Amino acid sequence: MPDDFAANARTPDFARSSEDLHETLDAQVKGDGKPSFFRLKARLPKQGRTNVPLAATKNMWVVLKTYAQDGENELHAHPAEDHAFVILQGRASFRGPNGEEKTIGRNEGVMLPRGTFYWFKAVGEEPLVLLRIGCAATQGASHRGRIDIHGKPMAGDSKENKTVTRVMTDQWFE
Repeated sequence: MPDDFAANARTPDFARSSEDLHETLDAQVKGDGKPSFFRLKARLPKQGRTNVPLAATKNMWVVLKTYAQDGENELHAHPAEDHAFVILQGRASFRGPNGEEKTIGRNEGVMLPRGTFYWFKAVGEEPLVLLRIGCAATQGASHRGRIDIHGKPMAGDSKENKTVTRVMTDQWFE
C-alpha cells in the first residue's frame, strides 16, 4: 500500500472560494470502489481561514480547515449534513445559539447532527487546524447547505460568515 499511497496521495492547495471548494469536492467524488488517498497538509494563515478539499464520495466529504489566531465564523447550521470536527492543532471555542460554550484542543472533537446551530473561534496563540468530515444526513444531501439563525442561506465565504481578507504565512501544518 505505501507505493499506492505515494502515487495517489493528494496535497491540494486551499480552495479560493466556497464555490471552488464545492466544485473541487464534486470533482473528487469516487463511486468506483477505489480508495482515495490524501495528505493532511495545509499552509497556515496569518489572517483569515482556508479550506483544503481532501476527498469526497457521493455521501461523504473530508476537508482540512485552517483558521488564523482569533479567526472565527458566524452562527449557522447545515440542515442536511451531519459532520464532525477533530482538532489537529490549536484550540477552538465552540458555541451554540443559547450561549453554550465548550473549548476543545488537540485530539479532541465535536459531532454536529444536521440542523445543529453552532459557531466557533480559534483561541490561543497558534493557528487552528481542524479535520472536517461531513456526510449526507438525508438522501441526496450535499455539502452546499448552510443557513443562518433565521433559516436563510449563508455562503461560507461571505461577510455574514465573518470572512476577512486571507493573508498567508510561510508556515505549514503537516
